[in-house]
Formats: sequence, C-alpha cells, structure tokens
Amino acid sequence: MMKKISRILFVVAIVLMVLSCKNTKQKLQEYVISYNKTAVNFKSENVTLTTARGYMNDNKIELRFETDLEQNESNKTKASTEFPKLLKAMINKDQNFKELVEEGVQFDVYYLANDNTVLEKRIINKEEMSLLMK
Repeated sequence: MMKKISRILFVVAIVLMVLSCKNTKQKLQEYVISYNKTAVNFKSENVTLTTARGYMNDNKIELRFETDLEQNESNKTKASTEFPKLLKAMINKDQNFKELVEEGVQFDVYYLANDNTVLEKRIINKEEMSLLMK
C-alpha cells in the first residue's frame, strides 16, 4: 500500500514539474513585460528612454534605446564605442537575457538618435553574445 502511494506521489510530482516549466515563448513574453515595467528606472548616459517589443512568431525581441544625441558622424563614432559597453553591462546584470539567447531568441537592439534614426544597431544571438562578452 505504501509503495502505491509513493508511486502516485512521484508521478504527481513529475507532472507538476513538467507543467510548471515555461516554454521559450512564455519567457519571451514575460521578459518584454518585465523589461518595460522596469525601463523607467534605467539609467545610462545619453539614454532618455528604453523599450522592448516581442515578436513571438519570429522568436525575437527588439530593444530600443532612445538618446538625446543628434544624428551626426561624431555621435555615430561615440555610439560605436559606448553602445557595446552598455550592452555588455546589461547582459552581465540580466540572467534572463542570457537564458533567452541560449534558447535561440534573437535580440535586435537599436541605439537611436534624438530624431529616432539609428546610430548603432546590434543583433544579439549566441555567436554575437560570446563575441560581445570577451
């Protein structure tokens, strides 16, 4: 009798563990919601606003960093050196970012001028993340 109860409890525990696991699309959606909720607290030089948008069918997340910089060559040069540092710091602080990339989610990340034109764009996938983290 005790053996049967143990088996039943074991099966119930396994079923609960399987049901509680989140798939990548659920994690993607939760990441976007969480990112946008905490974006108001984001602090970085020249960044005035940051937002996330999820594309579940494409398995990607778009991150936008709007800045107070004008669109010119000087600021493009500045963005090409500062933006990777910002991304590296952000990735180091955010374990969920790393997990999503490891699960195949692609991050399209934009560093925008004050007129919403692109100063710098990065596509973060497994390969790019390993290069960026060096």
